[in-house]
Amino acid sequence: MLNSAVQSKSLVTSEEALLSLIVDSIQDIKAKNIIQIDLRNIKDAPARYFIICEGESSTQIKSIANNAARRVKGESIFKANHIEGQLSAKWVLVDFFDIVLHVFDKSTRHYYDLENLWGDGKLTEFQNI
Repeated sequence: MLNSAVQSKSLVTSEEALLSLIVDSIQDIKAKNIIQIDLRNIKDAPARYFIICEGESSTQIKSIANNAARRVKGESIFKANHIEGQLSAKWVLVDFFDIVLHVFDKSTRHYYDLENLWGDGKLTEFQNI
C-alpha cells in the first residue's frame, strides 16, 4: 500500500500542458535555441505545432529526444508515435501526432531552416537554461 503522504501526480491531458511538458523536458537536457511554431493557421501543415531545438553533440541530441519521449509517456496521457533519426543523430524527430519535436545539430538546423520554411506560423522563443 502506498504511503498516504505520497500523492500521485495528475497526468497532463491538454495540448497546452503537453507543449509545456515537452519544452521542460528538453530544457532538462540543456537544449539550446528552443522555438515553438504554431502551425494551426497554416493550411495543410503536417502538425499543429513544431518544437525545434538543438544539441551540441549526437549524444546530447539523442538524450534530448529520449527524455522528451520518456517524460511525455510517464507524465501525460500522450506518448510518442514515432522517433526517427537516432542513428546519425544530426536530426532526431519525435512525433507526438499534433506536436512534432525536431532536435538538430547546429549545422543541420541551419541547412534545413525550418523556422523560415514555416515562417507563416507564430514563433515563440524559449530561454536557454
